[in-house]
Amino acid sequence: MSRKDIPRLDQINLAATDSESSTIDDRIHRPGTVDIDVTGAFITDDGAATPIAPGNDGARHETEDIRLPHHTSVVSHVAVDIGGSLAKLVYFSREASSTDLGGRLNFLSFETDRIEQCIDFIRGLKGKQHALHGSTDEDICVMATGGGAYKYYDRLKEVLGVEVIREDEIECLIIGLDFFITEIPEEVFAYSDTNPMQFQEARADIYPYLLVNIGSGVSMIKVSGPKKYERIGGTSLGGGTLWGLLSLLTGSRTFDEMLRQAENGDNTNVDMLVSDIYGADNGKLGLRSGMIASSFGKVFKMKRQAERDAEDGGGLVNGDRAHVGKPSEDEQRFAPEDISRSLLYAVSYNIGQIAYLQSEKHDLKHIYFGGSFIRGHRQTMNTLSFAIKFWSNEEKKAYFLRHEGYLGSVGAFLKRQPRNWGRRNSFEDTLSE
Repeated sequence: MSRKDIPRLDQINLAATDSESSTIDDRIHRPGTVDIDVTGAFITDDGAATPIAPGNDGARHETEDIRLPHHTSVVSHVAVDIGGSLAKLVYFSREASSTDLGGRLNFLSFETDRIEQCIDFIRGLKGKQHALHGSTDEDICVMATGGGAYKYYDRLKEVLGVEVIREDEIECLIIGLDFFITEIPEEVFAYSDTNPMQFQEARADIYPYLLVNIGSGVSMIKVSGPKKYERIGGTSLGGGTLWGLLSLLTGSRTFDEMLRQAENGDNTNVDMLVSDIYGADNGKLGLRSGMIASSFGKVFKMKRQAERDAEDGGGLVNGDRAHVGKPSEDEQRFAPEDISRSLLYAVSYNIGQIAYLQSEKHDLKHIYFGGSFIRGHRQTMNTLSFAIKFWSNEEKKAYFLRHEGYLGSVGAFLKRQPRNWGRRNSFEDTLSE
């Protein structure tokens, strides 16, 4: 079903019979809880709703909010997942300048180094809640998860003056992923160059699966059922590795800038390929000529050749300096864009191979990749997809989400809900225990 096929509120007859009402588990009323109505929920594609570029508030606003056309009750909480690199915020809002009922879930992220901007933004939401609904501080709360929920707990309490509830990080990741898999159409997809977004139908039989959450580091979690999970592995080579090394090697200041550079780079200028070793494909080993044999493998060889050229008279003597004020020959040879692409491939391939090995060891067919490292970046997704496809002989697929960086914050947001509120009861046991 496409977005165009999803009925709008003014196209729906809300006069349901008693028998019809008894079959609808989207609305569950219980005193003291919030009833989120997910009937007809869909992902917006109106990019004008929230600008993606960081604004004066320091936030990176996602353009793909989740529209909840039938939700009418007041929501007095926000959720934030504070990691080592980014703080991811989720909150509900009414439709601005619209007579439509319902509202939407909004998604924003802040660099954790600028956590004060995130806290100030939440304080602004608190003020709007006071003005619109007359809510008191006792009515409002912040659901917090991630390591920063503990590191910045006192600061959140001090500035906001509201209840701050800390939730388990892994549990929130799983609740968030379960919600996206089972409740939101056109959220989960497989990726390839030839067919970029192969949407997967929302389904209830989701267990078991492997969650590969890529943030500053990488955690790999086997999920056997609601609240039945274990961390089975991971790697320290994650988003923080890419961010840190590229800031040293290229001078890039933001992760988005690094991804833009990678888009324009050519990794074959620095990576050693199979063709550089064998001259062509190696059919016996199943290696195509264009595959990477050694990340950054050409760098040392090219630098050694430059040194030999200098020794043979092509270089400088007597301590002379050339190209004063200009980039050196090596700096010109190894472009930041090429370095960015090579390192992105190196980190992504490594994660993909480890994820495959863990899925084999624990007999897991479905592999979901989440975390702010991905950011919908096509090269990253294509690399992870290729790694899973290659090592599994095309027996397994990598699955991605359009809100991959917000699993934890959405899970924390949902922890405020009544038991069994979702359409498919995908995490009723989790919320009831």
